Amino acid sequence: MDLEAMRIFVRVAELQSFTQAAQVLGLPRATVSAAVQRLESQLAVRLLQRTTRQVRMTPDGERFYARCRELLVELEELQGMFRPDPAGVQGRLRVDMPTGTARHVVVPRLLEFLQAHPELHIELGSTDRRVDLVGEGFDCVLRVGPLDDSSLVARPLGHFARINCASRPYLERHGVPRTPQELRQHRLVHYAAALGAAAPGFEYVDPEGGEVRHVPMAGSLTVNNAQAYEAACLAGLGIIQAPDVGLRQHLRSGELVEILPGHRAAPLPVTLLYPSRQHMARRLQVFMDWLQSVLRPHLMEASGARG
Repeated sequence: MDLEAMRIFVRVAELQSFTQAAQVLGLPRATVSAAVQRLESQLAVRLLQRTTRQVRMTPDGERFYARCRELLVELEELQGMFRPDPAGVQGRLRVDMPTGTARHVVVPRLLEFLQAHPELHIELGSTDRRVDLVGEGFDCVLRVGPLDDSSLVARPLGHFARINCASRPYLERHGVPRTPQELRQHRLVHYAAALGAAAPGFEYVDPEGGEVRHVPMAGSLTVNNAQAYEAACLAGLGIIQAPDVGLRQHLRSGELVEILPGHRAAPLPVTLLYPSRQHMARRLQVFMDWLQSVLRPHLMEASGARG
């Protein structure tokens, strides 16, 4: 079996494109196409379904892709036994996480990690949509919020506290709400992962009974991106409810002001997801341990305070 052809096939499957795979690998598109055709001929099965718009794996292709990933991981670790990095961390790692967490927490600390492991290359996806970990070829994803991936292995890390805040100019115009009932005279910047979804309003945990309650609020803007959500609040477009990890610098500078601190929304669970404990690459284990240590100071303790 041609190992280079297997590497090429994995790239095509992950990117769902012969052209993109050729660009990433630095190879002519014809070479990439020929390598996949060679594998299909050797195996006597069709691995990829080609259309004019995209490339998708067939059921046989999905099974072959899973085994290829495992074999290539083991091969890289075998080769790594004789490389200088004492932790045995080299190769490529594909990771996805929310935009705000990447921007405010992880990317500022990445240099130290990559300097410690110079033979490692990280592909960092930073989106606010829920990626298909297996289908898009990610080694692990960091999720903030409830989980729906029952087939994946989950490593719970803790919770992000959520706070309510608004800009000083907004509060000067509209006043500072003292109770949830006063919010009906205010405006909320709505956040929706899918535009067009119904806006849930202002959410808070009742400090007396512990029930989650919602206050309907008007708003002129709905966004589906953490950076736009933060920018809208800074621009005075309304109140937001967001993890405090991305807002602390604005609170310290006075650009944003926390409101109704006794009526916060429920904390958001923070979880690392990965496909399997079997055949886990050493680089993935090392990265996840590092990521957990980087996130720890930003997570709430069991008592509700940050660590």
